[in-house]
Amino acid sequence: MTHLKKGLWGVLATPFSGPSFDVDTESLRREVALYTGIPSTGMVVLGVFGEGSTLDTAEQRLIVSTVAEAAGDTPLVVGLSARSTHVAIEQARTAVEAAGSNLDALMVQVNTPQPDALTAHFTAIHEATGADIVLQDYPVASGVKISTAQILAVVERCPFIAAVKSEAPPTAAAIAALTRATDVPVFGGLGGVGLIDELAAGASGAMTGFSHPEALQTAIEANDDGGFRAARDAFAPWLPLANFEGQPGIGLALRKEILKRRGIIADASVRPPSPTLPAELADMIDAHLDAVKELA
Repeated sequence: MTHLKKGLWGVLATPFSGPSFDVDTESLRREVALYTGIPSTGMVVLGVFGEGSTLDTAEQRLIVSTVAEAAGDTPLVVGLSARSTHVAIEQARTAVEAAGSNLDALMVQVNTPQPDALTAHFTAIHEATGADIVLQDYPVASGVKISTAQILAVVERCPFIAAVKSEAPPTAAAIAALTRATDVPVFGGLGGVGLIDELAAGASGAMTGFSHPEALQTAIEANDDGGFRAARDAFAPWLPLANFEGQPGIGLALRKEILKRRGIIADASVRPPSPTLPAELADMIDAHLDAVKELA
């Protein structure tokens, strides 16, 4: 087992087009180019904000293989949307085949707070594929609340866990408790809203999406060079946009619309039942983009 490298692991949105919401591979390649151009440490495919749960097996395979082809030697983490072990294994096998040598790990959501059952779930996926696992604690998506002690119990029993993605608020407190107790790297998420505090708490970086991921990278590099104050100075101008983009429920629609306005993706559609972008907020986007225009 190899721990994930520190830095920025960018979560890719899945671009769609047309009334049937077909996967737009050309836009996806431009999004990959955005991250490889930074360059990010790695990318996450089929994460929660990649709408993995709305994709069938053929679409999952297409997306992962497209990203792997466009990513060069940039490593990938592939998310599994399934909660049940048997379906997760099926998705995992598709991911491993499609990602090929680019795969660093599979990201698996916590599906129970019980360490014995969660250990069995992760172990079954690992044994079926040989892939390392990123443990994702994201109660907003999973509906599962798990304590730090329970996470640490699973990490101790599963030597193939390559990282923990900690997205249970207050994230900085959770990350501080985890990093004090394990050398497995811990990453923050949630669009980077808590990034500065998470880095100060010992996070190894960010594993998240943002319409301007270069800002996340700048903050991480500033923290490495100058600590909290440097990271705060670097990221503070971006926080209003990160906060705007991270609004519950409509965050994905906002992020896609901003990526569209940046010319990265051609269509900002989200697949039902994800909420679409309210017109009132769409009118605010240009003001936010104007405010960061000289920073980008």
